[in-house]
Amino acid sequence: MSETTYAYGMWIVVAFNLGLFLFFVLSFLAPKGWAEWRSMSVMVAFLVALFSEMYGFPLTIYLLTSWLGDAYPVLNPFSHKLGHLWVVVLGGSDLAWALVMGVSLVLMLAGYILLSRGWRQVHGSHGRMTTDGLYTVVRHPQYTGLFLLIAGFLVQWPTLITVLMAPILLYAYVRLARQEETVMTDRFGNDYVRYAERTPRFFPPVSRWGLLFSTQVLNRRSDAGA
Repeated sequence: MSETTYAYGMWIVVAFNLGLFLFFVLSFLAPKGWAEWRSMSVMVAFLVALFSEMYGFPLTIYLLTSWLGDAYPVLNPFSHKLGHLWVVVLGGSDLAWALVMGVSLVLMLAGYILLSRGWRQVHGSHGRMTTDGLYTVVRHPQYTGLFLLIAGFLVQWPTLITVLMAPILLYAYVRLARQEETVMTDRFGNDYVRYAERTPRFFPPVSRWGLLFSTQVLNRRSDAGA
C-alpha cells in the first residue's frame, strides 16, 4: 500500500486563487445594481467553496472515503492528482488525468474568451443596443462564457457543495438576464423584441457554436445594426 500524501491545508493558495478569479470575474461582469450584486454573491460563494476544497479542506473526499471505506477506488485519495474525482471515476491513470484536465481547460478557456470579448463589445457600444459581433449569435455571450467557466470547474474539481450550488448560480444569472431583457425592451421597444426573437439567449444551435470563437464574427453586423 502506497504512503498517504496529504496535499491540502494550503490556505494561502486558497486565498490567492480566490482573489485572482474574483478579480477576473468582477472585471468582466462589473456588477452595478442590486440584482447584479446578488447574482455575484452566489458566484463568490461558489468560488469560496470550490477553492476551499481544492486546496484547503477536502470535505467531499473525506465524506466519500468514510462512506465507501475500502470500496473507495484509490489508495491515496488525499494526493492532489486523485482529488480530481472524475480522474478517480475514470480509473486514476495519467491518461484519465490528462483527459479531465484537457476538457476542463478547454471549457474554461472558451469561457474566458466569451467573457472578455463580450465585455469589450458592451463597453464599446457606449449605451447603444449591441446586436453585432458576438451578439449576432447569442443575446448574452458574457453569461454563456460564465456558464462554460462553471462547467470547466465542475469537470476539473467537482465537490458536493459546488454541484449543489451550480444550479442556483445558473438560475441567478438566467434570472438576471431576463431582468436585463425587460429593461432593454422598455428602452428600445420593438427593435429589441425583433432582435430577441431571432437570437438565442445563451446557447446557439450546434452548427453556430464556432462563430462564437471566430475572429471574423467580431466585425459582423446584424441586419438591424447597432
